[in-house]
Amino acid sequence: MMRVFAILSLLIAGAAAFGSTSAFTGRTMIGASNGSTVVMMRHRKKLAKLGKPADQRKALLRALTTEVIRHGRIKTTLVRAKAVRKHVDHMIQLGKRGDLHARRQALGWVYDKDLVHSLFEAAPERYAERNGGYTRVLRTMPRQGDNAKMAVIELV
Repeated sequence: MMRVFAILSLLIAGAAAFGSTSAFTGRTMIGASNGSTVVMMRHRKKLAKLGKPADQRKALLRALTTEVIRHGRIKTTLVRAKAVRKHVDHMIQLGKRGDLHARRQALGWVYDKDLVHSLFEAAPERYAERNGGYTRVLRTMPRQGDNAKMAVIELV
């Protein structure tokens, strides 16, 4: 019995030396004994951070989503186009559903209220036979100033 207690206390003390040991936090843990840092890997956390804090990233994606729906086609960087594709597809899916809850969800994301109303009128008949893949991302020539990869995202 004493051996089991001793082994358990060693395990708990060893785990406590590294602070919180959650594999899903993706945060840096500080070792207590010598001050060394252990950097956890970001496995299964695929998200285009776009070099921005979370609030600015959300505002950028909302603005790009609004403009893609308004104009049908915009030119932006490849990474931004791939990131906004998910949100545009989701708004069109909400427009196809057409119920009140879907409309309120779309109004919570898209900046223009009239644009949401026109989306909910046009999406059901335009995309009736299509079950996804409402956008197309086409690569274009790199941007001249900084050679960033550019793309055109358009509604299909």
